[in-house]
Amino acid sequence: MTENQSSPLVVAIDGPAGAGKSTVAARIAARFGLLNLESGAMYRAFALKAIQTDSDLDDREELGRLAVRTRIRLLPAPLGNRVFLDEVEVTKRIREPDVTAAASRVSVHPGIRQWMVSMQRQLGASSGIVMEGRDIGTTVFPHAQVKIFLDAAAEVRGQRRYQQNGPGASHAPESVLQELRERDRRDRTRAESPLVPAADAVIIDSTHLSLDEVVAQVEAIINEQLAVRS
Repeated sequence: MTENQSSPLVVAIDGPAGAGKSTVAARIAARFGLLNLESGAMYRAFALKAIQTDSDLDDREELGRLAVRTRIRLLPAPLGNRVFLDEVEVTKRIREPDVTAAASRVSVHPGIRQWMVSMQRQLGASSGIVMEGRDIGTTVFPHAQVKIFLDAAAEVRGQRRYQQNGPGASHAPESVLQELRERDRRDRTRAESPLVPAADAVIIDSTHLSLDEVVAQVEAIINEQLAVRS
C-alpha cells in the first residue's frame, strides 16, 4: 500500500467565520467514525487563558511564554467536543463574545500558530480525523486526503452567527456582521497562514444550501476518496 492508502484518513475543512465549519465537521466525524479535532476551540481556549491571566493579546512574546504554561485537551462528545484548559472544562465559556474576539487577536501571531500546529499534528497523528479551521488544508495538514473550503456570502454568515448567539444576544445583527467582516479582514490578510483555499480543495458555497445539502456534498467527496483508497 502507498503511504496515502495506509495512513489515517484526514479531512480538512477550512473557511471563514460563520460558514458552518464546526457543525459540518461534527456531522461528518459522526458519520464516518472520525475524531473531530476542532482547531477553533483550541485557539479559544488559549485566548481564555490570556484573558484569565490579563495578558496583552498583542504581545507575541508574552503570549509565547504563556503558551509554555498552557495545556489544552479535547474530549470527544456526542455533540462536538468537550474542551479542557489546564484540566478545567471550559466548553461553554469559550463560546462567549469576549473569548471569540480575543481568539481572533491571539491567532494572528506566528509563534502561537506554530505552537498550535505542532499540538494539532500530535493530536491527529494516530487516528482518522476531521479538522476544521482556517489553514488546515494549507498548513496544518497539507497532505490531507480530503480538503474542503466552505464559504458563504458575508450577509448570510452574519445572520447565521446572530441566530447562533440566541435571543438573549446583546449585539444587533448589523453589529454581528460588522464584527464578522473585520474577522474576515484579519484572517485573510495576516502574515502567517492567511485564509485561502488550498490549491486542491473543493470549494463549497453554502449561501443557498441547507446544512443537510452541504453535509451530503462533503459525504460524497469523502466516499469518492475512500473508493480510490480501497
